[in-house]
Amino acid sequence: MMPEAADPVRPDFQILVIGAGQSGLSAAYHLRRRGLVPGRDFLVVDHAPGPGGAWQFRWPSLTLSTVNRVHDLPGMSFTENLPPAVAGSDGAEIPAATAVPFYYGRYEEHFELRVRRPVTVRVVCDRHERDGLLHAETDNAGTLRVRGLINGTGTWEHPFVPHYRGAEVFAGRQLHTRDYGNAEEFAGQHVVVVGGGISAVQLLDEISRVTTTTWVTRSEPAFRETPFDPDAGRRAVAVVEDRVRHGLPPGSVVSVTGLPLTDRLRAARERGVLHRLPMFDHIETDGVRWADGRFQPAQVILWATGFRSALDHLAPLRLRGPGGGITMTGRSATQVAGDPRIHLIGYGPSASTIGANRAGRIAAAELTSHLGAERGTRRN
Repeated sequence: MMPEAADPVRPDFQILVIGAGQSGLSAAYHLRRRGLVPGRDFLVVDHAPGPGGAWQFRWPSLTLSTVNRVHDLPGMSFTENLPPAVAGSDGAEIPAATAVPFYYGRYEEHFELRVRRPVTVRVVCDRHERDGLLHAETDNAGTLRVRGLINGTGTWEHPFVPHYRGAEVFAGRQLHTRDYGNAEEFAGQHVVVVGGGISAVQLLDEISRVTTTTWVTRSEPAFRETPFDPDAGRRAVAVVEDRVRHGLPPGSVVSVTGLPLTDRLRAARERGVLHRLPMFDHIETDGVRWADGRFQPAQVILWATGFRSALDHLAPLRLRGPGGGITMTGRSATQVAGDPRIHLIGYGPSASTIGANRAGRIAAAELTSHLGAERGTRRN
C-alpha cells in the first residue's frame, strides 16, 4: 500500500517582501499591479518604525541639494510630493531624512501597500521540505510561511569597516558614515577620512570647513568631469550585473561610475581638501602611520568605507558560493540561480537607486510567473 501523501500546508502569503526602501516599495507596487492584494496575497515587512527606508537615518546635513539623486518611485513623482513646509519651493535645503520618508509614507498610503512595521526578519529557512514553503521567523510577527521571497534589505544595516592593525588602541574616536551627525562635533580635532566614494568626499568637504582633515583611499579616486547621464548609469549597472551573474561579490556601482565632480567639490579641490594620500599602514594611539614612517596625529577616524549586503538572515538557505558571492540570474539578475523562489533586490546592480525600480518591476514579474500567482493586471 502506498503511503498517504502529506496534506500541503497553506501559506500565510504567496510572497513576502522584506524591506520597504526604494526596491521593496517598487516590488510591492508591481506585485499590486499584477493583481496581488497587499496584506492578503503578499506582505511587506520593514524593521524601521516608520517609512523612509535607509533615508530616515541619513545625517541632517544631507539635503536635497547635496544628495546624489532621489529617484521617483514608480507611479508617483518625488518633486510633487515634498513636505508641506517646502511646497511651492524647490526644497533644495530640506534634509533628505525629512523629505524622502515623507514621500515614501505618502506612497505607501496612496497605493495601500499595508507595510507591517516594525518587524525584523531574524532568519529564513526551508527546513520544512515537505511543505515546500519558506519560513521567515520574525521578532514580533511570528513565523511567516510563504511560497516566494523578495528580499530588499539593502546595505544600510551592514556597515563595513576594514581591519587595520592598532585600531583597538586608538585613543580617539572612530565612527562609520552611518553614525555621522554633523561636522561641528569635530571642531578643533584632526579628522582622517577613509574612503573613496561619494559619501567620503561629501563629508570630507563638509568637515574640512570647520577643522583640519586628511583624506586616504586604497586606490587613486577617479573623478568624473562629464555629467552622469542615464546611459552612463546603465553601463555601470551592466558591469556589476555581469559580476553577480558569474557568482562574484558584486562590488559597487560607484566604483564603476567614478565620482561626479560637482561645483562644491571643485571648490573643495581649490581649497586643497581633495589632496588624497594612500592608505596608512597601521593605527597608533594618537594617529595613523604609513609604511614609510610618516605619521599624522589625529583625534578622529571616519570610516567612509561603504556597506555590505545585509543578508545574514538568509544564511540557512546557503545561497553563497565558495567565493562569497551569490550567483544571480533573470532579466535584471535579481533571481537566485539556485532557488528561483528567491529574488534579491538591493543586491549587486540594484544596490543603488539607478537599478532599484527596474529590479523591483522585473522581480515581481518573474516571481509571480514562477509561482503562477499572477491574477491579472490592475490599475492604480
